Amino acid sequence: MSIAGRPRRPRSGAGAERAGDGAGDAALGWLDPAGPPAPDQVHRVLAAVLAAGGAVGWVTVPDRAESDRWLAERVAEVAAGRSRVALVTAGGRLAGVGRWSWYDSPTVAVNGDVRQVMVHPEARGRGLARLLVGALVEDARAYGVETLTLDVRGNNHAAMALYEAFGFQVAGRLPDFVAVGDERWDRVIYRLDLRGADAPVRRHGARPVGPGASTLTTQIRPARFPEQALAGPAAPA
Repeated sequence: MSIAGRPRRPRSGAGAERAGDGAGDAALGWLDPAGPPAPDQVHRVLAAVLAAGGAVGWVTVPDRAESDRWLAERVAEVAAGRSRVALVTAGGRLAGVGRWSWYDSPTVAVNGDVRQVMVHPEARGRGLARLLVGALVEDARAYGVETLTLDVRGNNHAAMALYEAFGFQVAGRLPDFVAVGDERWDRVIYRLDLRGADAPVRRHGARPVGPGASTLTTQIRPARFPEQALAGPAAPA
């Protein structure tokens, strides 16, 4: 059974707990809406990551109320089959969180997006981020995701190296797109094609075929914005 072309259950193995080499006592599992992680444990990770300057979607450190809302949203998404959340524990406490979500629009609903990967600063250097990313990639593959995307702040070169180690490739860059106060950084967009060579799809790329196709028949002149039209032609130098 599927919704908007998405499989509701993984094809094989997704959801099983696993641990990576060098992760020590770390254990990986998946958020269960019937038994989500303790809110105080989630806030501990979120607050520590943001306090250390983590680029995971907030500008300031979230307080407990905001963290609880974030967790409630993730639980609702998982319950609705729109998202998957990986959880890493170490030393008996939550140490890392990562998630991917299906795209909403029907025309791109076969694809998923990695939204956030974060590891508590005290647990870094143990390969937990690698464990999370590897689990998210294989889980998305098992659920039938065709292309997995993510974006990284342009100054986060360690994250870029990690994602590239899993085969993600740069698909585009939005210069000076991420804003924190008066500072700007690039938004670097990555993609990972999870389809095998035998995928039953016809790849058209940019060819002008199929619904919505068009071809250029006349030269298109540069657009003039309203303020330009009101101002009239520029005065000669």
